[in-house]
This record gives sequence, C-alpha cells and structure tokens, in this order.
Amino acid sequence: MLTIFSIPKPFKGHIGTIQRNAIRSWALLDPPPEIILFGSEDGTAQFAHELGVRHAPEIAANEYGTPLLNDMFRQAEAMAGGDTMCYVNADILVLSDFPRALARVAERLKSFLAISERINLDVTQAIKFGAGWETDIKERSRKAGVPVGYTGIDIFVFPKGTYPNVPDFGIGRLWFDQWLIKAARESGIPVVDLTRVAPVLHQNHDYNHVAGGAEWVWKGKEAEYNLRLYGVPPHSYTFLDVTHELTPGGAIRRVWFRRPLFETKRFFWDILVQRTAGVRKALGFRRRVSQTGPNESA
Repeated sequence: MLTIFSIPKPFKGHIGTIQRNAIRSWALLDPPPEIILFGSEDGTAQFAHELGVRHAPEIAANEYGTPLLNDMFRQAEAMAGGDTMCYVNADILVLSDFPRALARVAERLKSFLAISERINLDVTQAIKFGAGWETDIKERSRKAGVPVGYTGIDIFVFPKGTYPNVPDFGIGRLWFDQWLIKAARESGIPVVDLTRVAPVLHQNHDYNHVAGGAEWVWKGKEAEYNLRLYGVPPHSYTFLDVTHELTPGGAIRRVWFRRPLFETKRFFWDILVQRTAGVRKALGFRRRVSQTGPNESA
C-alpha cells in the first residue's frame, strides 16, 4: 500500500481551493492510497473527516511555529499501514499515471527514491472530479502549463525506512527537498526520475499565508537555517543528479552526465547568446531569442 502524507496550509481562500483539489486527486488514485494529513491548521481536521482520511494534528514546530520535517516523517512511518511512503506538497495534483509508473519502479528496485518534475498551472476554481477530469486537466497543462525545470521537486516516494535520520528542517522553506535527494545519493540509493512518464501538476499560488511572504520563504532566517542543514551549495542535488529515469516504454534507464551536459549547455548559451546580445543588436539582428536560457529540465 502507498501511504501519502502531507501537511496542508489553512483551508482558506484560493489556497484552500487548490488543496482540496490536490488531496481529492490523491484519493482517486488506483489502487486507493492511505492518506495522512498532518497539522492543526484551520480546516484540516474537517476536510480529513469529509474525505475519510487520517488526521494527525500534533507535530513539532520550530521557534517560528513552522512544522518540522523530521517529526512528520517519524510519525508518518509509525502510522503507515503499507511499506511505501510518499511525501507530497498539498498543492500538487497527482494523476493516475503516477502510481502505474511507481509500480514499475517498485517491481525492479528494492530501494529507491522516486521523484517527478512539476508543471506549474493556474487553477483558480474547484475541479469537478467527474468522468474525463484527467483528460481535461492534462489538456490544460499541455496548452498552458509551464515545466519548472530541474529544481521543481514536490513529490518523493520511497520504501519505509529510507530516511532514519532526518534533520529538523522547517517544512515549506527551501532546501529540505534537495536534501532528500542528497541523502539518497550519499546512501547509494537509486534516485529515479518519473517525469517523462508521470509529471505532477503544481497549482500556482501566492505566499500570503506566510508571515513575511515569499521574501521570508526564500531569504528568511528559516531558509538560512535549512541551507546550513543541507550542508552544500544551493542546487547541488536536483533533477540533474538523478541516477535513473523511467522511460515511456517502461524501462528503467541509467542516467549519465546529466549535470555536466546541462552545465556545458548553459555555458555556451551564456557565451554565444547572452553575452553577444548587445553586439547582435548593434549589427541589426532582430531575431528574438528566449531570455530564459537553455531548457533547464535537462
């Protein structure tokens, strides 16, 4: 059995809407997963009861009141009825292709960390989970979704016992996601990228639910503390550092040289495109070139 666990924000306004969308999408997966919602934010207990999923209200927090990753992982493993754990952020839509992809990985690997790149999508209303809802949301994603690239990491699946010693990261701040990849790599655990087969959808939102907003999330003291726990330079462990990927044909293929190839591509983009922009403009070249750089999803 797959145990999905997460810690929602308050179920208010737009954040509440997209969290209901996300968690309902998990409940519709086949086979049905066990779902554990942590925390005592407004609406969490009520929604857990409404959906018929488990609720764990008590969770340790830091001095700022931010829940701690290590306590959530500890409790989730103690409560889980199955052997496979899935931590996912509470704004992520997970579609039916994800458990199918995961099953292929579990059949072939005894130990693993499975991750999948997120696609950003504007969702402002409650999703109607009737017949064909997945087809509709996938079409919306195809037309308007924006792949985040190599740092878009919001879902983590692993066998129970993979993370016996989790630091006290503040959840919802930076770097704990990349630490999960780092810890797996340092333990020799295969890190499998499911993106080509089963990307997940992130419903865009603001950071008004956090005191200090996005600035605090990205640059506040909690982010600084999380970076010290991470212990390496930013973005040292991302999708560029997976060891395997699941192919559309169902094979698990070894990944080689993804990071050096990306860095080489980015170097030549900087030298040949970015740094020559002024010269090309002076010479009258008007061809438009994307300012986002090379495809960072590697």
